[in-house]
Amino acid sequence: MKAVTVALDAMGGDNAPHETVAGAAAATLDPHETRVILVGDTPRLQAELAKHAHNSARILFEHAPRFIPMDAKPREALDAVPDASVAVAARLVREGKAQALVSAGNTGGVILACSRHWARLEGVRRCALAAVVPTERRRGEKQDPFSLMLDVGATLDASAQDLLAFAVMGAAYAARISRNPAPLVALLSNGGEPTKGRAEIVSAHQMLKMHPALKFIGNVEGVDLPRGTADVVVTDGFTGNVVLKMLEGVSETVMEVARYAYRKNVFWRLGLLLLGSGIKQLRQLTDWQEYGGAPILGFDGVCIKAHGRSGQRAIANAIRVAAKAVSTDLVASMKEGLAKARDLDIAQNVPAGEA
Repeated sequence: MKAVTVALDAMGGDNAPHETVAGAAAATLDPHETRVILVGDTPRLQAELAKHAHNSARILFEHAPRFIPMDAKPREALDAVPDASVAVAARLVREGKAQALVSAGNTGGVILACSRHWARLEGVRRCALAAVVPTERRRGEKQDPFSLMLDVGATLDASAQDLLAFAVMGAAYAARISRNPAPLVALLSNGGEPTKGRAEIVSAHQMLKMHPALKFIGNVEGVDLPRGTADVVVTDGFTGNVVLKMLEGVSETVMEVARYAYRKNVFWRLGLLLLGSGIKQLRQLTDWQEYGGAPILGFDGVCIKAHGRSGQRAIANAIRVAAKAVSTDLVASMKEGLAKARDLDIAQNVPAGEA
């Protein structure tokens, strides 16, 4: 993997800067040559870094003492603090001093910082915030027990053209990060038939069938998500956000019920011990720190948004994912897929009334 420099918003996240710095330190000990620019209050970051083993040759600092609070309104906060750490990190990518941005900070603030400093790809009207969804591990080309769902909150009201762009970008990401050369792409709807769903879903279904580079399998329902029926699941940001929060709630509830049962009753405890390997597998499957973060797609730069509660392992993994996205030319691949859609004039080939 070629050398990549990642700008880390070291002040962003519930556990910043101690966990963000710890994650960066761990990432610099990897055998690859990834460098990390710690963006934040430099004296504070240097004090944190001194607590951890690291490769000092692969760590740089960019002073940005102010940051966007997790509960702030993004636009108001960035207007008031234009030199916040996440904005400075995005600027470093624009200036070519870094090739990717990683942040566990305020989601809206991260998206807005990217939009103010980066350009949208041609053919992309709105960006998409993706999420990695745990699934059953499948045989075949799928290399990991995750699927990518997008959008999950950046574009609440997506048009058919937006959904087409999301599918192209999501497939490009899955092909590079999940080592899946032909990811299965699907639309999330309330039925498998092509005529099911809102008008935008029906139109997008027709468009996706026409794209020669996409392995489009049609519509899927909510029940198909944990089964891993598709590698890339496309929806609007409102629906995706609701589904994502529901999946997070279910996994957390299952683990909490197991803990309660273990404490409450000796017979339940014995049963859980018998199911120990299965519960361990479930815990690993739903461990979002394992994959670090998920991408914000649609810009001419790479941005990986880590979970707000990210610890050292999650941050280190997010940095690794960002470096992999850069080294595998993710942005160039998305541009190529979007260009094919334009060349074929897919939107114009959908019958009147469906586009």
